[in-house]
Amino acid sequence: MAEPEISKVTVRIYGQEYTFASTEPRDRIISIAHHVDEVIRRLIAQGADGSVARISMLAAINIAEQLFDERDAKSESEREIEQLRKDVTHFQQLWDEAKRSHLQYKDDTKTILEQKDALQEKLNSKAIEAENLLRNAEEREGIIKKLESELERVNESLRTTSSQSEEGGEQIRELSEKLKEIEGNYFELQMENIRMKGDLDRFRHNR
Repeated sequence: MAEPEISKVTVRIYGQEYTFASTEPRDRIISIAHHVDEVIRRLIAQGADGSVARISMLAAINIAEQLFDERDAKSESEREIEQLRKDVTHFQQLWDEAKRSHLQYKDDTKTILEQKDALQEKLNSKAIEAENLLRNAEEREGIIKKLESELERVNESLRTTSSQSEEGGEQIRELSEKLKEIEGNYFELQMENIRMKGDLDRFRHNR
């Protein structure tokens, strides 16, 4: 690695010439010297007196104070920048969490809607089943009423036939057998109707 080139620069500060050997660019050395000259002249304009050495010391203190102020301002800026970085990181995390929550909400909503549709379909199916059960029960009720009417008619025929001569015995037997058949059908329909009503009650309870 090549050694930095050292150059000599002559500057004028408060009427005095000074020569500096530095690796800094010439323009930078001149700018620094010009700043020192301005500080010294400002101090004199503000009423500073004494020897050149004393005024130069005041200028050095003044420039050092400016340097410390700049350092403090830089440190404060760095703290603010660091805090801003932390805030950005924090809000980025909140944003990521909000996005994840939003996606989870969308997934949950989709699942709930799918479950709702499935339950609605099941409910519709149960409603159709209930209507069929109710219709069948009503049909059974109609058949039972017809059988009851037929039974009453047969009983009436039996009562009428019984009052007739014994020659009607065969007819009585036929009517008796028909009566038993009707009674058997009537009993089976009654049981079936009770079962269907039980199914309908259970279905309504489950809804």
